[in-house]
Amino acid sequence: MPTQDLVPTLDRVRTQDGRLLRVECSGDPHGRPVFLLHGMPGSRVGPRPRSMFLYLRGVKLISYDRPGYGGSERLAGRRVVDVADDVAAIADALGVERFAVAGRSGGGPHALACAARLPHRVTRAAALVTLAPRDAEGLDWYKGMSTSNVDEFRLAFKDPERFMAQLIPRSEAIRSDPAKLLEQIRHDLTADDRKIVSDNGIRSMLMRNYVEALRTSPYGWIDDALALAGPWGFDPADISTPVLLWHGVQDVFSPPEHSSWLAARIPRATIVLEPEAAHFGALRALPDMLGWLLEDTPWPEAASAGGAGISSSVSGVVHTASGSRSR
Repeated sequence: MPTQDLVPTLDRVRTQDGRLLRVECSGDPHGRPVFLLHGMPGSRVGPRPRSMFLYLRGVKLISYDRPGYGGSERLAGRRVVDVADDVAAIADALGVERFAVAGRSGGGPHALACAARLPHRVTRAAALVTLAPRDAEGLDWYKGMSTSNVDEFRLAFKDPERFMAQLIPRSEAIRSDPAKLLEQIRHDLTADDRKIVSDNGIRSMLMRNYVEALRTSPYGWIDDALALAGPWGFDPADISTPVLLWHGVQDVFSPPEHSSWLAARIPRATIVLEPEAAHFGALRALPDMLGWLLEDTPWPEAASAGGAGISSSVSGVVHTASGSRSR
């Protein structure tokens, strides 16, 4: 078995255009690599399976702060598709050639961008409670979305300067007291979501995540919203990689119709709709997604075969969602 010091463990990566990205790896340093792309607002320390869970399943989980969040330098005017270059730069720095990618909420479109732009490197992609492109033909983009989200995305699209002016003080308040974010959205949470975010462990991860996301500036959040409200820079129909879309039917932050629209256009997509789940149900679903993601992800050349017994759980995920609609 290779020794720990032979495995790259960089926590800062410089991109080709000179920006620094803050990176964090957890789980098995010799395991099969999976990029986890955080939500909005979010950071590299956002909710994820425990490190021991990842280690026992042979997973090397790679997360990083998107530009403007946490310890990563801003890329003003970035589009969703620009994430692919940053992920490729991190993978190169870590010596990772092939990898899977997962994104939750605002990270979902970014995971799909990696699958679209890096088909020779991304083995599989999972997008949980994702949005569809705002210009999605035939989709009523705002239908089923909470009033607060509708107002924010419409403002980001129509008046970016005013949107920025409103989000800057809000970000400062949340940085000082991260519980404010959950308080602001509490009236839109289902009973199931309230139960999830009331769990002490999950709540602690969320609070730490929000503080780190907004620690240095509000611009990660601002640029995420502007990127999601604008042209993504790629067509989901061009994705050739297998994709798993997971969505809670009760979600009002990113309505399930968005995943259904994507599933109808991505050639190798599978969709799982959970009837009783909502937005934060994705936190419960993520561990099951890992088994499916790793099915086609090779072990690093230097890795031991000790984790070869990892089991796939995708069939269990799909079959346990037998009450939901899938296609």
